[in-house]
Amino acid sequence: MRLELHKVKVKDVQWGSATCVKDGVLYVNKEEAKALIAEEDRFARVDLELARPGESTRIIPVKDVVEPRVKLDRKGYYPGFNNTAMARCGEGRTLVLDGAAVVTCGPIVAFQEGFIDMSGPGAVYTPFSATQNVVLVVEPIKDLEQHQYEQVLREAGLKLGVYLADKCRDAKPDVVDVFEKGTVPEEKEKHPNLPKVIYVCMNITQGLLHDTYVYGADIRPALPTLLHPNEVLDGAMVSGNCVSACDKNTTWHHVHNPIVAALYARHGKDLNFLGVIPTQESTVLMGKVRASQMNLSIAQELGADGVIVSEEGYGNPDTDLCMNARNFERAGIKSVVVSDEAAGTDGASQSLADATPEMTGFVSTGNVNEMLEVPAMKNVYGWPESIAHLSGGAAESLRKDGSMYVEMQAIIASTAEIGFNKVGCEWI
Repeated sequence: MRLELHKVKVKDVQWGSATCVKDGVLYVNKEEAKALIAEEDRFARVDLELARPGESTRIIPVKDVVEPRVKLDRKGYYPGFNNTAMARCGEGRTLVLDGAAVVTCGPIVAFQEGFIDMSGPGAVYTPFSATQNVVLVVEPIKDLEQHQYEQVLREAGLKLGVYLADKCRDAKPDVVDVFEKGTVPEEKEKHPNLPKVIYVCMNITQGLLHDTYVYGADIRPALPTLLHPNEVLDGAMVSGNCVSACDKNTTWHHVHNPIVAALYARHGKDLNFLGVIPTQESTVLMGKVRASQMNLSIAQELGADGVIVSEEGYGNPDTDLCMNARNFERAGIKSVVVSDEAAGTDGASQSLADATPEMTGFVSTGNVNEMLEVPAMKNVYGWPESIAHLSGGAAESLRKDGSMYVEMQAIIASTAEIGFNKVGCEWI
């Protein structure tokens, strides 16, 4: 399977008479883009804003982040959404507006959303302070239920991302990244002596706005499955959850998964990368047992020697993490887990809500409870008062001057558990 990512470098974003990219600048026809999103009659108001790195801008509360992409060999992107034809991801040519992002903003389930600062101390902890952002701010019609609001806003973000890329499909790429890997049997024949490694990507799949989608299907009621790494890097997975902001895997994160990229870079050199298992985090014990046992079954059927497991969220998903580590280790498959920690503002509390002695390889992406003071911003897009209800915020977090005192977990992707962040720990 061969995937080509044709990356057009975006270094700035501006309003323009036509949506296109020229000399590193993404120009957006604001009225045309707004009209596209306003086709959804469940939005009472649609607005677009621009947020660039270094500006005094805050976006709050953020729901999802989407990288503008489109298939060059066919129409659309993210199969299963917005009437895109159901076709396998991971093959052919994909245009990527590298450095640009669509940020969706709306208070759906406030305590599990977050904010992005484009400058100041808060900007250090989110990758989206470094992207050229087109911010979609929408208000729902009266009495629209939360799950419907989440759905239409999620789909609107995907739709806007595809629109931006599609308008630029004739742009000349600055870089073409190629990802090419055969089937599991083919790669085993090529690399018979290399250790075989699989990646288990845990996802929030707990219903009630805690959902993750693979090929447009909510994977909560499904069983774990195996994806070719190219499929993950090419839009097979979409975020639909309102998990705490710090460790949310946005849709942008899935196509930029650094664990997938790191394993791919070592494939055929010192390991054989078998593939990715998107797996569930259930709210009930039997669901946790079922998913963790299925993860092990797939790994054993493929002959895995080692596994990397990344978590999404914290609290009861810590039990899923422990079950996965325990099952793999007891079966003789070496495991390394990646998670953040909820260790209290002083860092002295137990980091996870569960524990198991088999969890001997642990990569930390930081303590979600670390406190941070962020200054007032000149521009605030969204609803700043929502900080009172965000995880990591409180009624007294927003001060009269517009500054805030919050836990790091209120910042989108500050401790992302796939490792796409700047926070970690060091043994001393």
